[in-house]
Amino acid sequence: MLQRSYPLNVMHNYEIPARDAEDFAELIERVDIDSLNAVDAISAQRRPLLAYGAIVLDEIIKRGKPRAIVMSAAGVREGLLYEQLAPGDRRDDPLIAGATEFNILRSRAPAHAPELGDWMDEFFASTGLEDTEYEARLRRAACLLSDIAWRAHPDYRGVQAFDIVANANFTGLDHAGRAFVALAIAIRHIGLNESVSPQIRALVSARLLDRARILGAAMRVAYILSAAMPGVLRRAPLRVRRKELVLTLPPDLEALGGERVANRMKALGKLIGREPRIETAS
Repeated sequence: MLQRSYPLNVMHNYEIPARDAEDFAELIERVDIDSLNAVDAISAQRRPLLAYGAIVLDEIIKRGKPRAIVMSAAGVREGLLYEQLAPGDRRDDPLIAGATEFNILRSRAPAHAPELGDWMDEFFASTGLEDTEYEARLRRAACLLSDIAWRAHPDYRGVQAFDIVANANFTGLDHAGRAFVALAIAIRHIGLNESVSPQIRALVSARLLDRARILGAAMRVAYILSAAMPGVLRRAPLRVRRKELVLTLPPDLEALGGERVANRMKALGKLIGREPRIETAS
């Protein structure tokens, strides 16, 4: 990672093509380890063992012929702990479980995040956009993590939230997914002109970047309506109807549909090609 100046300093789920891993292993086998760039990242006690590990990896690649090599930060200790979990706990999604713990620890009102997730599912279903299981799972995680930086000064919430997600000890999350979640939450705070880490932005596909922008823009509508408090969003659905993006408010919340909400609706509408409209439920 350091040899390549890789933008995300998270080893877990770091993936490289098998050919590149083989070339690097062969390099480690024959050079003086201390001559490598950024070798200080490796403890002095481990450096003499690197060549032996490189030989093993080189042989595994030659015999197994994998397409890619994916790193894991977990090992035997984590496996032993996993074996001691109850069967039901083993089936839990590790990403959603970790995001839920972060939500409980850091959010203003943890009960708001699941409501936001349901609200987003209904909104995305109404858009007609193709939605994979992978994308829906990332969206749910982003909703759980969307308010974790609320204690920071408003000018720094987006950057802080981005850094927390980009570097948090999550499992069950590849690097493209991590970048997606971090970008969506940054947009939720900063807006669509966010300027955090263009290098990490490069880890996501054009499609995931588009989805992150839509999700972040929809979060901006949701949070200005609910102020991160539970009980509001389920009464104020946001749905696409034909050529319109419609926010429906109950009569007692009609006053929430002011200029700031309208502006954020307009920004979201541009992303999905719909005209925004705020209506009051009869």
